[in-house]
Amino acid sequence: MDLLGACRAFVSVSDHNGFTDGAAAAGVSQPVVSRRVAALEELLGARLFERTVRRAVLTSFGREMLPHARRLVEDADGLLHEAAAAHRRPWRLAVPDICTTSGLARLIADARGLGIALEPRTEPPARRAELLLAGRVQAALLAVPAAEAVWPVPLGLAAAEDPGEGYLHVETLRLGRTERGPARRIWLQPEDDVPHVRDPLARLRDAVGLRPAQLARAQDLTTAAAEVHAAPDLLLCSVAQARALGLYWRPMGEFTPLRGYVLRTAAHVSPPPALTRLGVRLGHCLGADTAGEDADHPDLVPAPGTDPATEGVGA
Repeated sequence: MDLLGACRAFVSVSDHNGFTDGAAAAGVSQPVVSRRVAALEELLGARLFERTVRRAVLTSFGREMLPHARRLVEDADGLLHEAAAAHRRPWRLAVPDICTTSGLARLIADARGLGIALEPRTEPPARRAELLLAGRVQAALLAVPAAEAVWPVPLGLAAAEDPGEGYLHVETLRLGRTERGPARRIWLQPEDDVPHVRDPLARLRDAVGLRPAQLARAQDLTTAAAEVHAAPDLLLCSVAQARALGLYWRPMGEFTPLRGYVLRTAAHVSPPPALTRLGVRLGHCLGADTAGEDADHPDLVPAPGTDPATEGVGA
């Protein structure tokens, strides 16, 4: 039998002093309430009501059982209320600030369709890890080396002026002995100021003879993009970012830096099962799956068939 349903009927009949009014309050028919109360009486082994034509009066056994039945109903209602609140409660996710507004909007919309009230929070790499460790977010997209990444994002160099087809070689930024004036810089945004991205670039800078200041770190993406638009500098970024910033993107000739991302949840959190279905949208938001989509935009991607071993197009 449905013990909870029977207890609901019992409590409702008692509160309304009759089966007809109790059934109306419970939102079921009077015969259904009568059957449920009868089943409960059979289970408990004694009558709960003395039935009259117009009223249902509690027996002494019924009066003794009523508080227990009421507590069961209230606990069940409390459980259902908390479950509904948990479904409505925002699921906080720390994300990189490289995610565009449109990308995050689509991610939120897709999550809502899966029953997840997603609440993204944009933060730099170290801060995302701190928030996750402190339990202030339920999950975070953490920056990791490419070998550990679920979503690797290829990076290249972007310029305000079209550098031509092919690859951009870092060594072409080196000033000759007779050259004067400021050297062109490669700007790192905060998202790429992490060891697995920054350190290989620093080693390359030293290996090809660039000045230390030619690998510059910006406080934020806006500042870095402004430097590139104002001067012949370059921005290390993804194809998607270059497109959003109105820049011309080319791959590096020496090697391909990679951002890497993995989704981690807090230790005390069980992620919604439907979260795995957001993988494609998360990748798109991070810029991990846009290179192929942009193959028909020659101002954003390298010319087909070019090879860093044979191409030496300068900036």
